[in-house]
Amino acid sequence: MTVELVRPTPALFDSWASAVAEFGEGHVDGSGLQAPVTPDRETLDALIAKSELLADTSAELPDDSVHNDLYWIVDDGEVVGFVSFRHELNDYLREVGGHIGYAVRASRRRRGYASAGLELALDRARELGLDRVLVTCDDDNVGSYRTIERAGGVLQDVRDQSARGHAMLRRYWIDLAGPRAQAK
Repeated sequence: MTVELVRPTPALFDSWASAVAEFGEGHVDGSGLQAPVTPDRETLDALIAKSELLADTSAELPDDSVHNDLYWIVDDGEVVGFVSFRHELNDYLREVGGHIGYAVRASRRRRGYASAGLELALDRARELGLDRVLVTCDDDNVGSYRTIERAGGVLQDVRDQSARGHAMLRRYWIDLAGPRAQAK
């Protein structure tokens, strides 16, 4: 397994379209897409433009947006998942989304892709000089919270976010400058 984070690109259109289709009609965490999604060239072109704008730290963004790196988790040319790394937190992200969102397509789960994608996103956070990051997941998503805990996540709390479209949400902080991070 040789996992890398790749910015959205037309070169991987077929694999990206297949990955998005596998998620179905719902929201795909970390993808930069809003449901419902039609995985066609027009959607990809819009995603690439959005990705470039969000990553440009000199760009003025709407009040409800933050600078954000959108990536695809890619293994040997196949898009297996998505990662969104937000450079900072706004009020909504402090409560629900955190610094990092990720998702792995169902056919590729339980193979280490979420852990690899999260670790690569943590490396990006270190590059930007962050000391710690907030990562969240639904309370009933055992695979995701175990992934976060393996990456050094310390549970801050579990909150009822039903008013925001989530059920119970686990919120973790990962220290990027602690002993675990220095061992890397």
